[in-house]
Amino acid sequence: MPSAVDNHTAALPKEDVLAAFRLMLTSRRVDDKEVQLKQQNLCFFQISGAGHEAIQVAGARHLDARRDWFFTYYRDRALMLALGATPYEMFLASVGAEAGPDSHGRQMPSHFGQKRLHCPVGSSPTGTQCLQAAGFAQAGRYALALDRAQERFEASADEVVWVSLGDGTTSQGEFWESINTACTLRLPLLYVIEDNGYAISTTVGVQTPGGSISKLLGGFPNLTIVEVDGCDYAGSYAAMGDAVAKVRAGEGPVLVHAHVVRPYSHSLSDDERLYKPAEERAREAERDPIVLTARLLRERYGVAQDELDAIEAQVLAEINEAADLAVRQPQPDPATWAEHIYSPTVDPADRSRATAPQVTDPAPKTMVDLLNACLRDEMARDDRIVVFGEDVADASDEATLAEVKGKGGVFKVTHGLQRLYGSRRVFNSPLAEANIVGRAVGMAMRGLKPVVEIQFFDYIWPAFMQIRDELATTRWRSGGEWSSPVVIRVPTGGYLKGGGPYHSQSGEVLFTHTPGLRVVMPATALDANGLLRTAIRCDDPVIFLEHKHLYRQTHNKGAYPGPDFAIPFGCAAKVRDGGDLTVVTYGATVVRSVQAARRLAEESGAEAEVLDLRSLAPYDWEAIAESVRRTHRALIVHEDTLSFGYGAEIAARIGDELFPYLDAPVRRCAAKDVFVAYAPVVEEVTLPQPESILDAMRALTTY
Repeated sequence: MPSAVDNHTAALPKEDVLAAFRLMLTSRRVDDKEVQLKQQNLCFFQISGAGHEAIQVAGARHLDARRDWFFTYYRDRALMLALGATPYEMFLASVGAEAGPDSHGRQMPSHFGQKRLHCPVGSSPTGTQCLQAAGFAQAGRYALALDRAQERFEASADEVVWVSLGDGTTSQGEFWESINTACTLRLPLLYVIEDNGYAISTTVGVQTPGGSISKLLGGFPNLTIVEVDGCDYAGSYAAMGDAVAKVRAGEGPVLVHAHVVRPYSHSLSDDERLYKPAEERAREAERDPIVLTARLLRERYGVAQDELDAIEAQVLAEINEAADLAVRQPQPDPATWAEHIYSPTVDPADRSRATAPQVTDPAPKTMVDLLNACLRDEMARDDRIVVFGEDVADASDEATLAEVKGKGGVFKVTHGLQRLYGSRRVFNSPLAEANIVGRAVGMAMRGLKPVVEIQFFDYIWPAFMQIRDELATTRWRSGGEWSSPVVIRVPTGGYLKGGGPYHSQSGEVLFTHTPGLRVVMPATALDANGLLRTAIRCDDPVIFLEHKHLYRQTHNKGAYPGPDFAIPFGCAAKVRDGGDLTVVTYGATVVRSVQAARRLAEESGAEAEVLDLRSLAPYDWEAIAESVRRTHRALIVHEDTLSFGYGAEIAARIGDELFPYLDAPVRRCAAKDVFVAYAPVVEEVTLPQPESILDAMRALTTY
């Protein structure tokens, strides 16, 4: 009876195994060369893929970089080499060269990302790639349904989307959220868990109940689980072949749990001897896939040691030559530091993009109405737009739409869109904010235009990792190779009388502080319509803040402006003329500032000019400066807390650049440094009111 090894090797010709061994050896020796370069101060960080080579090369043998897609993590060197990356390209990343194809010197090495190899740009936060892979796979299905698979999406009916991660990363919630979505939607995802038993120094027994992620996942519907010795190339080849075949056949996601080793420390910043006993390290050395594959070639295929030595000599020569060439390549020009923070081709602040309203129906409509109208019009214009989030569909089950009025969001902004455009384009997400944004990042990378909703600003924080470390940085950290122009709609703010600390929060400064994001906050229905249209047509990620208190007010209603009305970002609106004081504000404090200005004029004759910024990043500095030069006084009013708030930046810049024009100190009027309370009387005293704004105006005009 043939052994398991015989069964695995029967389908593996000797030349294939030799080629796999060469790739594995190349990966290991690139690691070793990087260590040497780090010791010579020629590269600045090193993290290895040592011990993981066999499962990666085995998987690559069943996959195709022209058809399949790869969301990798930092130990996937052997996979990338097997897909077609070169040691030279890896050394370019090691030394931070501008020519490095993964990031052009902007990221650490081993953060892979090459379009020609269908590998979206990777990053350091563990687990974020799992949700992006789910969104990417979902976008592929959507492209196929559009019958536009090859037009821009490069989608194939039998494609596989690979996503790999270490055992430690399975502790991250984003991994579990992605599994949830992959199984629910039966996405063509191939999860490869490269389990070396350690997350830096933390063992798998501490990370995972029972010590086995595959056993823990055993009850997930629609998930096929394959467990394999990832150090055994022949066994890995067979297991990966079965896994890939199931995904290609449309059977849903497959998770391969590969047991590997980590013969090197986590990175050169770590020393595994501090926590891993010598006996354990010796046992791992015996399972080293380089050692095992060399033994396989000698014992099963009759390959002489001299031939293996010759392969190693040739590999070393090629690696040394590649490294020598890479270290001579220039690093990025320091003058290019700002390149690729934002799109170089679409400037949402370009004022030539402004279009006038084309009003055919003068009936005044609320902000909710005109936001909905913009979404309706833009979805008709561009079939790449998908809308999703918690409760945004009219009904999760499309079959019930004949019997119900439909939800369409907590605030009804998306009401009716599912009926118009179907459940493929408008759908509910799990109650998981990172899931919403992470999937949107992957969809946008592939070419869709996700317009997603976070139900309340107060609950956006589970998605902050995806927003700050992934969404905002995609274009910049890939050197312009990848982008992710997602629009995130977020109801925000207080003045609700009963919203309390978890439905009344502001915090826009956390997003305006983040390079790569556009941040918008309209105060009127018409502005909301025009700014949302610009956001959707923008090529950058946009945080679109919608103040809940303004959704259905009467004072800010507007007529439907037609399907092409657009307001550029960074273009403030002067909502009140004045020559004695400049008030810079936005959101729900615009109307309060106008009310205060009217009272100021009535009681003293002083006239305050009120500017509504409308967009916060970018903001209209020219309008602010022009006004302050005339009025010689400035007050910044905002709903977020005073300390470290958005107004501090504007105040500092006025003091720095306009000091000669000032006749009084620059002042701010903002919320107190406390959370918004449920009791209305406490909420009222916490947030800026017309009375407190008027007090600040009086102090400045009489200074």
